[in-house]
Amino acid sequence: MTRMLQSLCGVLVPWSPPPVGAAPRFFLRHFHTQMLTRSKEVTDASAVSPSKRPRTEGRPAEERPVLRFAKLSEYATAPTRGSAKAAGYDLYSAYDYSIGPMDKAIVKTDIQIAVPHGCYGRVAPRSGLAAKHFIDVGAGVVDEDYRGNVGVVLFNFGKETFEVKKGDRVAQLVCERICYPDLEEQETLDETERGAGGFGSTGRN
Repeated sequence: MTRMLQSLCGVLVPWSPPPVGAAPRFFLRHFHTQMLTRSKEVTDASAVSPSKRPRTEGRPAEERPVLRFAKLSEYATAPTRGSAKAAGYDLYSAYDYSIGPMDKAIVKTDIQIAVPHGCYGRVAPRSGLAAKHFIDVGAGVVDEDYRGNVGVVLFNFGKETFEVKKGDRVAQLVCERICYPDLEEQETLDETERGAGGFGSTGRN
């Protein structure tokens, strides 16, 4: 009788006997309770999505790349992102600068960075400075092995002097993948349909 009751739900349930002298009705109720409890445990365990079960073997999850930085002075501001999906980290000026019309300045951030392996840091303009004040950024490459003070070359293409204050956002740093190809000199290179055409050769603009 015990084996028949254990197979009603297709699950073998460990059974503890009822108290000695229990009536048949109590015996059935006691075993039925145990069977339902154990069946629910098995059902709940099997209902867990395979994607949510703990991983016990296989390749470990790929580690997220880390952009490391250090402050070189008390005037430095840690890079920040405007949103979780922003492409770049905002860079801040460590000092005050005045950039005259059609002039330039190297704005020091007083931070040093270490970009992830296989990447370089591209110092890019901020859209707000470009649109409102005609401020652009030049020479914006931070190599993987560079550990100096990150400076931002700002060009003022406006008609008025542009004032940079300590703590102002002056550029953004974007980490981009890069390859390191070997250099090979050849006598000639293969011909292409475009050839030497450049500087507007493919269209009016």
